[in-house]
Amino acid sequence: MASLLTFEEAQERVLAHVRPLPAEPVPIAEAAGRVTAEEVPAGVDLPPFASSAMDGFAVRSADLPGTLRIAGESAAGLPYEGRLEPGDAVAISTGAVVPEGADAVVPIERVVKTDYRVEVTDAVEQGAHVRPRGGDVRAGDAVVPAGARITPARIAAAAAAGVDVVSCRRRPSVAILATGSELVPPGQSLQQGQIYEANGFMLASAMATAGADVSTEPAVADDEAVLRKALERGLEADVLVTSGGVSVGEHDLVRAVESELGVKEVFWGVAIKPGKPLAFGVHNGTLVFGLPGNPVSALVGCELFVKPALRALQGVAEPLPRFDTGRLTAGLRRNPERDEFVRARSRVDGDEVALEPVVGQESHMIVRSGSADALVHVSRGNGELAAGATVRWLRFD
Repeated sequence: MASLLTFEEAQERVLAHVRPLPAEPVPIAEAAGRVTAEEVPAGVDLPPFASSAMDGFAVRSADLPGTLRIAGESAAGLPYEGRLEPGDAVAISTGAVVPEGADAVVPIERVVKTDYRVEVTDAVEQGAHVRPRGGDVRAGDAVVPAGARITPARIAAAAAAGVDVVSCRRRPSVAILATGSELVPPGQSLQQGQIYEANGFMLASAMATAGADVSTEPAVADDEAVLRKALERGLEADVLVTSGGVSVGEHDLVRAVESELGVKEVFWGVAIKPGKPLAFGVHNGTLVFGLPGNPVSALVGCELFVKPALRALQGVAEPLPRFDTGRLTAGLRRNPERDEFVRARSRVDGDEVALEPVVGQESHMIVRSGSADALVHVSRGNGELAAGATVRWLRFD
């Protein structure tokens, strides 16, 4: 294996080959989790009229303190029709239109109501408890920026501003192919030397959280002809992700067959643990990732390289994973040659996040990793990171 790339260098090379996918119109009701291709402008001012922030009475601040005649009512969806005259008040509900002529709202608990009059003993400021028209956003201003994932709050913002369709990047299609003659589907009886296939399920779940449209091929045995046909089908997707068969063993056939099919390898090997023999290439616009077969290695490779590519294909402004800082609860020995990504459990400890490495860090121990919710980045070097050391960590989605 040639000189290994750092994981940051590998991420840069992956993203250098990504071009955002075309845009398509998406109804707002179906836009959850999608990524905006362009800025989403408000269709109306929001609020679209001056409205009350309280149940109470709409008044002219110049008339107070004093006793006012109740001239009518403004309810949500049923505004008071007319102008508020001097000496008058209008009963008003939260969210209702503030009548023309009124410039303040007095909460109901601050008045004394008798028959058709209301007494207010204190002065009020202009604008008190009034939500001004356009106080949240003006028509034409951005409700959602370009390159943003549409969250429930952003759906509400767009819908409230009158937006019914948003322009989003197309979801990337992903084909997942696990390789290995030892693999059988869960639920079947295991024969000697066989193991259950888990990577396909794991990777499909992980990539779905990144907005991908995922299809999973049945696991393929270490047979060149069968593997070639499966890879040919996978290369029709925007992204092809394989697991297994990318190392240097006699039965590691994936890279050789991909090369025969015209895949141009960009790099093979990253200075990380787990996940060192990761491969990345391109084929007529398809991004091709070869993840190791060990499940933890595949999971780390997916988090660090595949998911950033999926986010970039959708036009996410900052596609790389976000690292936070936390404090180790136990010491960790550093690797002089490779950055390590240690699985850990996180918990809030005062104003810090405490990170407890799980017991069992071998790359095949997916059950041990299943109890973790964090990847702790231990940069290469000599010696040990002591308990209490500040480290960078990445939360699993």
